[in-house]
Amino acid sequence: MYSKKVMELFQHPKNMGGMKNPDGVGKIGNPICGDVMWLYIRVGKNKQKEEIIKDIKVETFGCVAAVSSSSILTEMVKGKTIKYALSITKDQIVKKLDGLPPIKYHCSVLAVDALRNSIEDYRKNKKR
Repeated sequence: MYSKKVMELFQHPKNMGGMKNPDGVGKIGNPICGDVMWLYIRVGKNKQKEEIIKDIKVETFGCVAAVSSSSILTEMVKGKTIKYALSITKDQIVKKLDGLPPIKYHCSVLAVDALRNSIEDYRKNKKR
């Protein structure tokens, strides 16, 4: 049912936990399946002065696919530009996980939405 990659990330998730004083927080949930994610980002700049996701953490309460999707997403965007992070799609997450059952694709959407919400929160906070 689940790929080896999915099970490995579920058993040993990356970048899990909260973050003190994040620059942006994204919270997303699915009332139908009960999965909930809080995604925290800290933003910095690279040598080209582009904004990058310097650090990222996630707290995921949900199924195997939700934990694995949020874990792989953090690995995909850590150290990358905000522009790149915003380009990530659910299909890229599913591919990095070596597939998900179709009924679990919504978990990859939750991860993408949590990331986008955290970047939106960062941008709102930055304007203040």
